[in-house]
Amino acid sequence: MSDIMSTDYLVTGMTCGHCVASVTEEVSAIDSVEGVSVELVNGGASVVRVTSAAPVSDEQIRAAVTEAGYTLVTS
Repeated sequence: MSDIMSTDYLVTGMTCGHCVASVTEEVSAIDSVEGVSVELVNGGASVVRVTSAAPVSDEQIRAAVTEAGYTLVTS
């Protein structure tokens, strides 16, 4: 039985429900991702919580967010 883990990412450029749907669709397509939730912050950095059954690399998340047309904030 695998452990479920959640990681939060900050994404900029999202302003509406369509943005949320686009990011959710792209990130959900990554292998082992079980769920995606977004706390939309219009004009700021939205929080994207990724729940997965196995570790997902930051680069996989970055690629999915970029494909959706948005920017992953790096620390």
